Amino acid sequence: MANKVAIVTGGGQGIGEGIALRLAKDGYAVVVNGRTQSKLDNVVQKIKDAGGEAITFAGDVQFKAVNEEMVAFALKEYGRLDVFVANAGIDWVDTIEETPEQQVDNVLNINLKSQIWALQTAPAAMRQNGEQGGSIVLASSIAGMEGFEMLGIYSATKFATRGLVQAAAKELAVDNIRVNAYNPGIVLTPMWDEIDARFAERKNVPLGSTRQAFVDSILLGRGEQPDDIAKYVSFLVSDQADYITGQSLAVDGGIKFQ
Repeated sequence: MANKVAIVTGGGQGIGEGIALRLAKDGYAVVVNGRTQSKLDNVVQKIKDAGGEAITFAGDVQFKAVNEEMVAFALKEYGRLDVFVANAGIDWVDTIEETPEQQVDNVLNINLKSQIWALQTAPAAMRQNGEQGGSIVLASSIAGMEGFEMLGIYSATKFATRGLVQAAAKELAVDNIRVNAYNPGIVLTPMWDEIDARFAERKNVPLGSTRQAFVDSILLGRGEQPDDIAKYVSFLVSDQADYITGQSLAVDGGIKFQ
């Protein structure tokens, strides 16, 4: 049994790893999910080396059954579920017109359907907490606040996330389950390495130039780190944010404004 338990999907690297490490530091037992066992093992080992509690759950959350099994696993291992961070996501850089059907399906399935499955599987477990309820956090993006060239399908999923957050917040408030999202900006992770490389290929520009152009637009003058998002998620799932639900906030150093 654990006092506080969190699931973090896409937790093997990047933003998800940062969130998992931060929640473990906050005292959560963390179920770290992803598709690559070696990456998950690395994150869990970091948590345990720092004195925290964590366990891996390898699986592809684009499938509803994986989400069901993961929630049941959290309950079996730790006895409760307080937080579900649906962070898993992928990008695809291309024009809308030229994006292959397979990639449309991949982005929709991993970015959007996985979040729907989280919203279908986490609440029943959180209702067992009684008045304590729970917190569900979805990954959106500044590309969910404004459509980005060459990221049209990705942007579409992130706009949809904000709609899910608003609808789910209205449906789950009666159970004291809060639903919010974070909108990252230019986070210096492997995903942005991929985005930059694809822009270089498709737009015939030097490698690194696209990312630097975006970083140069940030008011606070630096690229974002996973911990910048993790600190916000830490606040969002805490008692200090117990009056916040249905919101999608840009955490981007000053690029987009609401």
